[in-house]
Amino acid sequence: MHGEYKVPGGKLVVVDLDAEDGVLRNVRVAGDFFLEPDEAILAVDRALEGAPADTGASGLAARIDAALPPGTEMFGLTTEGIGVAVRRALAHATDWTDYDWQLIHEPARSPALHMALDEVLTAEVAAGRRPPTLRVWEWGAPAVVIGSFQSLRNEVDAAAAARHGIEVVRRISGGGAMFIEPGNTVTYSLSVPAALVQGLSFADSYAYLDDWVLGALGDMGIKAWYQPLNDIATEAGKIAGAAQKRVVAGAGAVLHHVTMAYDIDADKMTEVLRIGREKLSGKGTRSAEKRVDPLRRQTGLPREAVIERMIESFRSRYGLSEGRVTEEETAAAEHLAGAKFGTHEWTARVP
Repeated sequence: MHGEYKVPGGKLVVVDLDAEDGVLRNVRVAGDFFLEPDEAILAVDRALEGAPADTGASGLAARIDAALPPGTEMFGLTTEGIGVAVRRALAHATDWTDYDWQLIHEPARSPALHMALDEVLTAEVAAGRRPPTLRVWEWGAPAVVIGSFQSLRNEVDAAAAARHGIEVVRRISGGGAMFIEPGNTVTYSLSVPAALVQGLSFADSYAYLDDWVLGALGDMGIKAWYQPLNDIATEAGKIAGAAQKRVVAGAGAVLHHVTMAYDIDADKMTEVLRIGREKLSGKGTRSAEKRVDPLRRQTGLPREAVIERMIESFRSRYGLSEGRVTEEETAAAEHLAGAKFGTHEWTARVP
């Protein structure tokens, strides 16, 4: 069995092993990490040899920690990351490069149609009718997107939203509210086979699916990191939030979508989002600009250039061909937007 795991912000860990009579055998750990002293790698292999195959990543990490020579130093590697690679080997997980990735970057769509496209395209990936897809959104109108389980009245000041012409929609994933203005936001979705995140905990899958973004931001001069569970942060502040939805039909798929702040009208955001006032107050921060730090300020690049550099970073890592939403997918999404995402019943399903 073969498993790979890119430690967020670190290096690749590769594990090859057998599972015999419920225990790990012939374990070999490798990768492009740095480890001192040299004999520590043999201690890692010995620690995993004979471990029960149902041991979780943290349990495997504990075995390794107990076996490492005194003074061991790891660079780009963690014992937890080794444990995750083992779990991925046992789960027969796939890797990014096992797939032919498709890019969808089309003209602006309405907020409700974007919600529907996420559901439709991810279901198509689960059914095997669509390759894994990176979709970059263009917004046709300002919006507030609330999480699947959020209270509408608790999150949004309806009068302020109406005053500013902001549409409120609810997505199928959990998480918090997102304040959207078309020229000030960078949003993308990944619709991926469930096998890509096999062996990862729910929390680990967030950082794993966005590791490429950290690399893209680094290429633009931004030192960014993943802040569990679902934020991308820098020393200047938060720049993005992620959310996920799992699809269990067919072979299974994961929808992972991220909204990044390119620029932001902080005053308008705090007028419209009720929860924004509470979060800012609870953190002792008076200005939303100190909590959400836009990409424009940090990169000095036009929004279009930021998006293009992100796409090129993904393409250089994993390959990426140009694609489109098919006529059948468009029809399904338009129906879903009208019957579900554009209705008050859905938007206010948690009043």
